[in-house]
Amino acid sequence: MKEFLKSHEKLVKQILKFGVVGGGAFLIDYTVLYILTEFAGIYYLTSSVISFIVSLIFNYILSIYWVFDVTKKQTLKDIVIFVVLSTIGLGINQVVMYLGSDILHIYYMLTKLVATAIVMVWNFVTRKIFIEK
Repeated sequence: MKEFLKSHEKLVKQILKFGVVGGGAFLIDYTVLYILTEFAGIYYLTSSVISFIVSLIFNYILSIYWVFDVTKKQTLKDIVIFVVLSTIGLGINQVVMYLGSDILHIYYMLTKLVATAIVMVWNFVTRKIFIEK
């Protein structure tokens, strides 16, 4: 295990940083979702889109500058790739939210935990492939 960690030190650090950033983004996403739904009375799927986008902006900035250490200036192509990947992530989030809450009748805040876990894996893999290069 020690040898694996040493030989994959950069990847392990990235995963840990991604976890920290993802944790912060999750707290933002989860909190905004709850506030908009419970206190502002917005339908949970609409709140979910808004909270996802707010947390995505936070996640994007920290992912680019800290997790994946992208030193080059982001081009329009880079931004388009990020937006497309994020839109797919939002779609995954919304499908899981709908299936969990409307079809399976699971409390939307519990469903959000599952949706977040699935989208987190999607985000890491696709950003590693398409953004870091």
